[in-house]
Amino acid sequence: MKELEETTPISTLSQNNKRIAKNTMMLYFRMILTMLVSLYTSRVILNTLGVEDFGIYNVVGGVVSMFSFFNSAMSSATQRFLSYEIGKGNFVQLRKTFNATQIIHIGIAVLIFILAETVGLWFVKTYLVIPAERIEAAIWVYHFSVLSFIVSILQVPYNATIIAHERMNVYAYVSILEVSLKLLIVFMLTWITYDKLKLYGILLFGVTFIIAAIYRIYTRRNFEESKFEVVKDYKLYKTLMSYSGWSLFGNIAGVAQGQGINIILNIFFGPVVNAARGIATQVQGAVYSFVSNFQIAVNPQIIKSFAANEKEYMTSLIIQSSKYSFYLLFLLSLPIILEVDQILKLWLITVPEYASIFTVLVLIVILITSISGPLMTAVQATGKIAIYQAVIGTLLFLTLPISYVFLKLGYPPEVTLYITIAVEIIALLFRFIFLKRLINFPVFHFVKNVLIRNIPVILLSISLPLIVKKSIDVNIWRLFIVVCVSLIWNSIVIYLVGLNRSEQKIMRKWFQKILQRISGK
Repeated sequence: MKELEETTPISTLSQNNKRIAKNTMMLYFRMILTMLVSLYTSRVILNTLGVEDFGIYNVVGGVVSMFSFFNSAMSSATQRFLSYEIGKGNFVQLRKTFNATQIIHIGIAVLIFILAETVGLWFVKTYLVIPAERIEAAIWVYHFSVLSFIVSILQVPYNATIIAHERMNVYAYVSILEVSLKLLIVFMLTWITYDKLKLYGILLFGVTFIIAAIYRIYTRRNFEESKFEVVKDYKLYKTLMSYSGWSLFGNIAGVAQGQGINIILNIFFGPVVNAARGIATQVQGAVYSFVSNFQIAVNPQIIKSFAANEKEYMTSLIIQSSKYSFYLLFLLSLPIILEVDQILKLWLITVPEYASIFTVLVLIVILITSISGPLMTAVQATGKIAIYQAVIGTLLFLTLPISYVFLKLGYPPEVTLYITIAVEIIALLFRFIFLKRLINFPVFHFVKNVLIRNIPVILLSISLPLIVKKSIDVNIWRLFIVVCVSLIWNSIVIYLVGLNRSEQKIMRKWFQKILQRISGK
């Protein structure tokens, strides 16, 4: 904190921190609302569709997501370049960048539509393990999943603009409508006597279209650069495509690690295991949203600080956001890990086989990923991502063939996640190496203040809730007690052991402000 104050004007620092805090709060409002509805709807949809149809939806949607590497690569490039130009204060270049990315995304949408309706459709019909009587419904869902995906692709430049301008409140407000519509879908599934799986795919497409339209209207009305015009700056296209080209490889690897494994699990074990993985993914998304929303608020600041050549401020942001991301995620994950069986049973009633072990392991994966998130943003900020993506992408991609070999040898489905954990740890080490070379990142300082400090936090946090769990028989009261003890004890340990004195001081001031607001003073 001290180094921050010495290199960054106090007023600017205070303004940036306030902006991050405000945006984080708005994103958390959005996230809590989304999470509550998502958890409720997952339960109802699982019971309404049944384990088999739920598994079919997840694996079919996974095939569509396989094509997301095209879009994901360009999406990260769009956010990086828009944030960079805003940081530079160059409006003319900002407008050109927005429109160039929009034209590129139209091209990506056309390409993915062609591939999805040819190669993708052939793969679904030929290789996926789907009961014969549900093939028609699966194909129906596939087509509407493709359409939803196309809408999402065309929306990327608009969403990236909102994030780059740090208008996180917009997401919070629109999310109220989005979760309301998704809640309506749940009730419609119970009301309408039509094929539930088909209906679910159609209605989700409708929600995707409405939300995309709202974001687009807002962006065009509020940001001058979003007015469409044809850009003929071929050098800009080349820069964007070159950056996204290297991101493309990394995103292919990410898709292989996620949806690729989902597909091979279907080939080896059928749709029931996909249902279990789908549940684990729901929990993963709900829990990780606490961290991703915080990182979404911080990421534009990391990129803008690099553009403004505020390297020490950038370094401090990376270290602090990695640390806070891990603590926040660990605080939420630990009680779930300790009482996963009871939580899933209470939530779902009908719990698919392997759901518990999948849930525990995906939570461990995202704990590692939470530390890596700010490091990835820092690499993207430099624009020098070619070798980085080649190395990290290769590592992540190896998850798929290694998992296939182990499943072929007769190992259980959870082995895929053990392999993912090992690969993510190795990838984290390589990220340190790249950041050291790119921005002379203080790796030892990071390891000391984040990784080493996390070890006693983890050990101490686990100890008391585990003792409590072992001391009480399985029942609803044990669940309640373990969750409460875990949250309270973990918070105390993080404050006393995980934070340094300056961070503790900031935390105390933050609590004092909250208490003053509550008391009306």
